[in-house]
Formats: sequence, C-alpha cells, structure tokens
Amino acid sequence: MAPLGGVPRLVLLFSGKRKSGKDFVTETLQSRLGGNICAVLRLSGPLKEQYALEHGLDFQRLLDASTYKEAYRKDMICWGEKKRQADPGFFCRKIVEGVSQPIWLVSDTRRVSDIQWFREAYGAVTQTVRVVASEQSRQQRGWMFTPGVDDAESECGLDNFGNFDWVIENHGDEQCLEDQLENLLEFIRARLS
Repeated sequence: MAPLGGVPRLVLLFSGKRKSGKDFVTETLQSRLGGNICAVLRLSGPLKEQYALEHGLDFQRLLDASTYKEAYRKDMICWGEKKRQADPGFFCRKIVEGVSQPIWLVSDTRRVSDIQWFREAYGAVTQTVRVVASEQSRQQRGWMFTPGVDDAESECGLDNFGNFDWVIENHGDEQCLEDQLENLLEFIRARLS
C-alpha cells in the first residue's frame, strides 16, 4: 500500500558515509533530469524539522553543513533512533507525501529499515545506490571521524547490507564519476519511456 503522493516510476535509495558525495550526486542527477521529472527527497528533512520544533532550534540552520548542525548531531541521532524504534516508517512516510514527479532520489538512506519500507511500499521500482569515497577524499571534503557519529547506526547501518543495485565511486576523479552518472542516467531515462 503506497502512502499519499504519486506513484513513482523509479525510486533510487542513495546511501554512503558522511562526505561521500550523496547530496552532490543526487543534486547533479536532478539538475540533468529537471525538477519536474525528478524529486530529491531527504529523510533527514522531517527528522531535523521535528527535532528543531521539539527542542526550540533553528530548522534552517540544521539543514546546512554548519557547525550549528554538528553541535546537535549526536543528540539528533539518538532522538531519531527513538522515533524509528517506535515507528520505523515515520520519516519515510513524511518525505513522500504529495510528491508527484516520476523519479524519486532519496539522498540519505541510512538503515535497512528505510530500504525495507520503500521496497514494501513501492516494490520493484525501488533500487539501492551506494556512493563510496576513500577516507582521503572525504577528509579533503571536510570529514573528520567523530565518535558517536561515524560509528553509530546512522553512518554504519548499511555497511553490511550486501549487494547494492548500483555503486557510484566518488574518489575525486571527475571523469570516472561522470561516466558512472551517465550510466545511471541512461537507466533512469529508460524508465521514463
């Protein structure tokens, strides 16, 4: 039973470590496909919005890659875990409400329960995409290991997931990334015809 919203032709669930380039990849795909065809959905959006509301924080500042967000990250992760334990589909249902584009890119899939929810709701149109980047590449993008964050389920929940439908290597080689994105775009466009 699909929740409120349109029926997508394709749902791509993107996962990867912090600073691997998930947002860059999904935003690049959306810019090439167009916002009328492709929606980028962020599971962290409703999480951050509800967290900000319950804790009297600035929701907009929690959305960016700021030190403000980092100051609350650990507590936000714990809070989100409690919400998910009570209702594993809570944030998934929120992000698909009212989405009408045929292609959905979920930019921050972090847990097996997220993948299970989308597969149960949308079946065979759901595919998984893992964005990988070397530690060196991630460090060049500003990543630094943070205990309680980088070793938590929100970062490690899909480390042993198994076979992803797609793996995008984003180690800093622009041509290599471009070739992989073109392959994925061909697949997406085939789903639109």
